Amino acid sequence: MSRGQAVRTGGDLVVESLAALGATTVFGEPGQHALGLFDALRRSDLRYVGCRTELSVAFAADGHARATGSVTPLMVSTGPGALGTLPALMESRAAGVPVLVVSSQIPADGLGGRRKGYLHELPDQAAAFRDVVKSAHVVRTAGQIAPALAEAWELALTAPAGPVLVEIPQDVLLAETGIPAVTELRVAPRPLAPRAELVAAAADLLVRAANPVILAGGGVVRAGAQAALLELAQELDAPVATTFGAKGAFPWEHPLSLQSWLEDRHLTAFLEEADVLLVVGSGLGELSSNYHTMRPRGRVVQIEADLGKLESNHPALAVHADARAALEELARAVKGARTGRDGAAGRPGDQPAVRSAAQSAVRDVLGRVAARLDAQDLALERSLLAAIDRALPEQALSFWDMTILAYWAWSAWPRPMESAQGAGGLGYALPAALGAAAATGGPVLAVSGDGGAMYGLAELATLHQHRLDVTWLIVDDGGYGILREYMTDAFGAATGTELARPDFAALAAAFGVPARRTTPEDLESDLAQALRTPGPSVVVLPATLRMFAPTHLAG
Repeated sequence: MSRGQAVRTGGDLVVESLAALGATTVFGEPGQHALGLFDALRRSDLRYVGCRTELSVAFAADGHARATGSVTPLMVSTGPGALGTLPALMESRAAGVPVLVVSSQIPADGLGGRRKGYLHELPDQAAAFRDVVKSAHVVRTAGQIAPALAEAWELALTAPAGPVLVEIPQDVLLAETGIPAVTELRVAPRPLAPRAELVAAAADLLVRAANPVILAGGGVVRAGAQAALLELAQELDAPVATTFGAKGAFPWEHPLSLQSWLEDRHLTAFLEEADVLLVVGSGLGELSSNYHTMRPRGRVVQIEADLGKLESNHPALAVHADARAALEELARAVKGARTGRDGAAGRPGDQPAVRSAAQSAVRDVLGRVAARLDAQDLALERSLLAAIDRALPEQALSFWDMTILAYWAWSAWPRPMESAQGAGGLGYALPAALGAAAATGGPVLAVSGDGGAMYGLAELATLHQHRLDVTWLIVDDGGYGILREYMTDAFGAATGTELARPDFAALAAAFGVPARRTTPEDLESDLAQALRTPGPSVVVLPATLRMFAPTHLAG
């Protein structure tokens, strides 16, 4: 086979299949066994965005998938390359994000633990992924490539969505193939509809409840169920709280919005006191239950697509279903029950006295939360978050690392946001933001602490190379700020939290990325200017922040 000869290989089957499935962009990092994939990319119309580490590749695919709402593929090589994606895939799995990993493998004759001694050889590479991804497919022949990718794509989208892995041996990727070009692949994610009798039972409980309350989780956002949630809440006149992963699930300033103060005991108590608590798209895990201190005293109705999360923390009327399908059917059932029960009088939520009572309860809870914050010296933290909110364009996406300002945003940020709170790993914000910018064109905001920023510095080169419209805000407090707080509170001193770090602004400039240092007073104007300027930019804010006092310890 001469150089430049027009032949098709297993790698071409991969890129043709991805395009047929609807992919437009692929993230990746080349490696020896994966060269057949990357050579085929050259012959395709797929856009390629190459990151500098496999961790960033997978985080970028996660951000792109969140921005598009569909599957995003990534390509990595065998062994160290594939394994480098695991922390990011753990985040995608926890958050229900559909990412498709296409990994190379050693030549097929070494599969099955034969120990041929190939570079990057593992006895069973897929085994390392099986507790992280939804499925792991090992391809052994060219004829298996398109079906395996279609099956993986469909499974990634099927509720609960999540990451999947397809491994393809090096020799299969490189071998010439006579299989016709892949032009059409049809997938049909399995619908996860609720059982009718469970919807009827849930509707009956909610209609009869004197003070129903709704807790909306990230499953509402991933399912696109915001409109159905709003309709149901208004039909029931039920207050709605949103988990940290459900930002944007319910209008922040709506009279029924309890917002996201889940780490505040006042909101915890309010949720506990509901005679019927409807939990949608949440497993009521550690953060969503104020560190497992919430003890509902009424009935719990739980709608959840992840079977393992149903009743995993509290007994409930368990509805295994996609949040959108369940909420839409539940809203219809509640409306029908209201009409049958109240006739021409209309639903109770239309009556001013009832509506006033629910809204008054919401105002009371939020007032108690505000009073508790006002009693602490937290003006700096609250002002910084407000400044970022004002600087960020209305429809712009934002991605937050595991840093004190993000922990504030979980509770106080008034609009949609994406963070790594599903798995809690560092280094998420910048690569996820660049993935989103590749999807939307930007502007996109990334927020990191100096500790988390060190994970993604190499991606400044990616921003510059692809001219992605990402503004990266780095809050520099000289270390792992939240761990410093935790250790000081627990032990009286912190160990291993103080960090030497570079001059972030100078380093960004060395990559060709405009950068500036700012102050709390100038943050809004400096950040707004950076976001208005097309292309990548960095804003560095030296500041030491504090968290609000915890309430779960005394709960």
